[in-house]
Amino acid sequence: MDKKIKIVLLCVGMLAFEFSALSQSQSCPANVNFAAGDISSWSAQTGLVNGPTQNYPAPNSGVSIIREYSINTTGIQVITSSSSDRYGGFPTIPVINGYSYGYSVKIGSDATSWDLQSNSRNPGGFTRSITYAINVPPGPVTVPYTMTYAYAMVLENGTHNSNEQPLFKATLSTPDSVVTCASPQYYLPTFNNAGGGGGTGGGGSTGATLDTASALANGFSLSPVFFLSHAGTGGNAGTYLQDVWTKGWTEVTFDLSAYRGRTVSLTFEADNCVPGAHFAYAYVALRDNCAGLQISGSPIACTNASLSYSVPALANGSYSWTVPAGWTINSGGNTNIINVTVGNSGGAITVHEQNGCADLRDTINVTTTPPTLAGQVNSNNTVCTGSNSTTLTLSGERGNILNWISTKDGVSWNPIANTTNTYTAQNLTATTQFAAVIQNGNTCSIDSSNTVVITVDPKSVGGALNPSSMYFCAGQSTNSQLTLSGNTGTVLNWQASNDSVNWNNFAPANTNSSYNVNSINTTTYYRTIVKSGVCPADTSAVATLNYINTPYPDASINPASAFICYGTSTSINATINIGTSYTWTNANTLQNPGTGVVGTVPYIINATAFPPGTSDYILTVSNAGCPNAFMDTFHVDVTPRIIVFAGNDTSIVANQPLQLNATVNTPSANIFNWTPGTGLNFTNISNPIANLGPELGDYITYTVRATDSIGCYAEDDIKVTIFKTGPDIFVPSAFTPNGDGKNDIIKPICVGISKLNYFRIYNRWGQMVFSTSQMGKGWDGTIGGSLQSTGNFVYMAQGIDYTGKVIFKKGNVTLIR
Repeated sequence: MDKKIKIVLLCVGMLAFEFSALSQSQSCPANVNFAAGDISSWSAQTGLVNGPTQNYPAPNSGVSIIREYSINTTGIQVITSSSSDRYGGFPTIPVINGYSYGYSVKIGSDATSWDLQSNSRNPGGFTRSITYAINVPPGPVTVPYTMTYAYAMVLENGTHNSNEQPLFKATLSTPDSVVTCASPQYYLPTFNNAGGGGGTGGGGSTGATLDTASALANGFSLSPVFFLSHAGTGGNAGTYLQDVWTKGWTEVTFDLSAYRGRTVSLTFEADNCVPGAHFAYAYVALRDNCAGLQISGSPIACTNASLSYSVPALANGSYSWTVPAGWTINSGGNTNIINVTVGNSGGAITVHEQNGCADLRDTINVTTTPPTLAGQVNSNNTVCTGSNSTTLTLSGERGNILNWISTKDGVSWNPIANTTNTYTAQNLTATTQFAAVIQNGNTCSIDSSNTVVITVDPKSVGGALNPSSMYFCAGQSTNSQLTLSGNTGTVLNWQASNDSVNWNNFAPANTNSSYNVNSINTTTYYRTIVKSGVCPADTSAVATLNYINTPYPDASINPASAFICYGTSTSINATINIGTSYTWTNANTLQNPGTGVVGTVPYIINATAFPPGTSDYILTVSNAGCPNAFMDTFHVDVTPRIIVFAGNDTSIVANQPLQLNATVNTPSANIFNWTPGTGLNFTNISNPIANLGPELGDYITYTVRATDSIGCYAEDDIKVTIFKTGPDIFVPSAFTPNGDGKNDIIKPICVGISKLNYFRIYNRWGQMVFSTSQMGKGWDGTIGGSLQSTGNFVYMAQGIDYTGKVIFKKGNVTLIR
């Protein structure tokens, strides 16, 4: 077998092309293309590669399915409806560069010798074939009589030496010989490095390495589909593998003019591997035209377009193409398919292909057409939702209008079945974009026109005024605001009426969504005019202001606001000019708020506020007979509370430097002052150092004040006990942990100690019951949460004084209950 046979893949075209009218008109044999839906006029054979066979001689009329040898699995099947192959994903009936075959036949299956239910090593793999005896019509040998077939195949890699691998082959033979140049074989090549023996269902080589590079170069692809392989399992459960290779549709042609008046046989055969446990199957389709070579491709070409032209391949053939002047062959000049860039003018495309048993030529005359021009659709428009109509007109295009398209989101476009230059968009309810789709012939690119936007405005909705009804007292100028809500569209103007029938527009127009009513002296009605885009205007619901001829309360607060420090107070001065009673909010933090009854007007209130934080004090004044109250607000900003911490009370020995460190809760309080200044290196910083001699007595108390930029402050103090002795650790001899808050914890008193290494308590059995290294922390007389009875304990303490000296103390302490 020649594993170097050249295999050329043809691209499947998207357009139905016409074919050259220069080819001779010669009919093909009956049902050579399976158009009868069966294998009539064909003979068939099934069997085992190394075993018996079953023959099905022609005519086989009405036979469309033949099973595999000895098992109930389809081995030969005529296909009249295309689907996708399980492993290769290619269609089971091909369309190659615009030519639709219409029918095909599947030869073989994925059954293997394992399906024979036999443990014998010698049944061999399945073989299946179909044969057509072609009676070549008499005539001159100079007139081609061609046949063209397409094939696709699926081969399991058997890991055998190449001559035992699954294969597909086509054989053209005369009664006395095989026409080798028209009889290719295809299989997965290996490096022929397998050993003998092994393989379910018969002997054979095993373990050969696939020549992957050659397989890929010959057009094979590894299928992503796993399959259940029984090879090497001795009839036991199989293993799922990914080792099936596929080759998509490829076209082949051959010339029978040398056999005029004679009979030749064309056989297609798919064989499993020789041992039998690896499968093979193939699809074959034949053209129904035998009139010589035909170039596939469009006779009308779009200028500057990139197009493909092809002829069926010859096994080991050579190809020579010519194209019109100004055209460019981009690729494939010596293959059966070329890709070209079309020039401005048409002309003839010719091809000459030949191999050892064929010498074929064809010409196709091509005319050119200019590229598509998409043109322009007339301008954008705005309509009101619901009943609307806009006519769109396309002009300046070159080509046919395929359809119109529309979108509401600018992403998903929907086709409109209209192929005229005008389209009327009607009853739109959402903003929509439109364009026309144009193509100047099948070979020109499809283009779309400019996009026009039909903006759809929602209907005007007047909405409602809030409140819909209210009272209005004489002289009222506050608490009388009307606010529009629930509207769709913008406010064109407000209207007022004394009878809710005759309406007057505001002049000048008020386009705000709110209005403060004042200076009316009779019951008055209000509404707004709202308009949404191009839609008709609508009016809001009516609001009624019922006039009451009683003066509206009047009062004032001076000043209107204050800014104070936390914990301080401020004065509130109010004057009531009209009213009979009043109330305050937050009255519990007011001093002298008044009785709530207005005496002689003007009525003056001088109150003092003690707010715990930022607060509003609202004065509400009522006037008998007027249902509307007057309200005024006094706002007090209170600075956050400043908290300063001078530190825990501490003890030192005389002349021991003491680092003080005041902390504050807000960085704004960054002005410090320590008093007294005795022994301090600075009094105006947060962390001064104190140097205290024995002459200062037993203790000294420092007070630190932290002040912010506006003068608010807070204070704290720290008591410093001064020992006249040297640095030491003192531990009381007894403690009473009774929960009375007095002497409840035993802890070390560290004097002049900069670091406490440990403080430990032991019971009388030498067991440690407490330990700490934190100054100020001690034992509360419990172990694991359990109260300890009265008794004696031993303590040990170690620390380092401020000079670096180690201080160790040990002694007894008594727990008293």
